[in-house]
Amino acid sequence: MPLLHIKAKPNSRVSALTRQDDGTWLAQLKSPPVDGKANTELIELVAGAFGCAKSKVTVKSGAGSRFKRVTVPD
Repeated sequence: MPLLHIKAKPNSRVSALTRQDDGTWLAQLKSPPVDGKANTELIELVAGAFGCAKSKVTVKSGAGSRFKRVTVPD
């Protein structure tokens, strides 16, 4: 399973996932970082971008941080 390094930006105007030049990903999330809402939106965004089920996407580390490590299926 590939491991993605993602920087989350909650409270953004748009919801988007973009790859950066250094190989990391930037996730702009509309949701606030309260009660796991931003993490839920992040999982939905990653699943949609990679064409997999939300249940297959997991936040391995950084659930309470802006910098997250997320796995997606091959």
